[in-house]
Amino acid sequence: MDKRWKQLSELLVNYSAKVKPGENVMIGMREIESWPLVLATSEAAIKAGANVQVQFLSDELSHALLRYGSNEQIGWTPAIEMAGMNWADVYFGLRAAHNLDEFYDIPAERLALLRQGMGKVSAYRNEHTRWILTPIATEAMAHQAGMDKESLMDMYFDACLRDWETERKEWRRLADILEQGKQVRLTGKNTDLSFSLEGMRWDVDAGETNMPGGELWTAPVTSSLDGYIYFEFPGVLGGRLVKDIRLEWKQGRMVSATASSNEDFLKDVVTLDAGSSLLGEFAIGTNPAIHHWCNDILMDEKTGGTIHVALGRAYPEVGGKNISAIHWDIVKDVRQEGAIYLDGKKVFEAGKFLI
Repeated sequence: MDKRWKQLSELLVNYSAKVKPGENVMIGMREIESWPLVLATSEAAIKAGANVQVQFLSDELSHALLRYGSNEQIGWTPAIEMAGMNWADVYFGLRAAHNLDEFYDIPAERLALLRQGMGKVSAYRNEHTRWILTPIATEAMAHQAGMDKESLMDMYFDACLRDWETERKEWRRLADILEQGKQVRLTGKNTDLSFSLEGMRWDVDAGETNMPGGELWTAPVTSSLDGYIYFEFPGVLGGRLVKDIRLEWKQGRMVSATASSNEDFLKDVVTLDAGSSLLGEFAIGTNPAIHHWCNDILMDEKTGGTIHVALGRAYPEVGGKNISAIHWDIVKDVRQEGAIYLDGKKVFEAGKFLI
């Protein structure tokens, strides 16, 4: 086994989750390719004194449900998963990249229904466990990123195995400055979006909830959303690649959602519930080691110099109040063209902070 898997597992268990003796640890193992990190994380958690359970998840299993299940079966909230979240003090979601085209033959409305059921589990997880989500570099991720596996693995481990305490200090400094502002305006390619941050806080992800970490994030006041945003990178959710997404709001209400591919899926997602058409998160990617687009949101959203927003559920720890079954992060590339204004002052331009 590559020794870096063990280094990463020890970081996840002892730094990210801070697992204590006697705690219950649930490991969500997505795809067989996640096994090296699952094994190493299980060993590290056992050494820390935890009780460990592993649950296997796969897009191929979901495909069978989507192909043959009724709407009731697809929308059903998985009882064992929910019970596991209730049992666990700590949850590790170790997610190996699979086949992005796995659900090529599944109607958009069925995929959206599955996301709604799964979203209830993740919402419960957010409220009741300490959780860490980790993408896993695999041959499949290398293929979808258009790069060789060795280069991907090096980028992946460079992004994960960092001096997180040093990174946190600088990012917290930036977050403290941003927290002094009340109004954000984002500009860029086909983008001019404004919203209030009144009553909101900024938080820092230095590898404690996502690994790799690397973002500053907050939540917009949803009623203040006004303007439009275009995404150079495709949105990826539930095995669907949605290209050229453009979203528009007027006075806190979504008035347009278009895309050049899988637009029907996009429209199904934003009409899932009352909160799915609103933004639950606004964030700035800060990980300097991620430099190549991977079509994996847990990697891509951390790319230094990008921004991302999330449709749906907000995180209450920063003051967010939007409620939804989904939380769909979509990345916008502002490294060449784009700026962030805080109370009218430019604080970020072309992928770099000016503060």
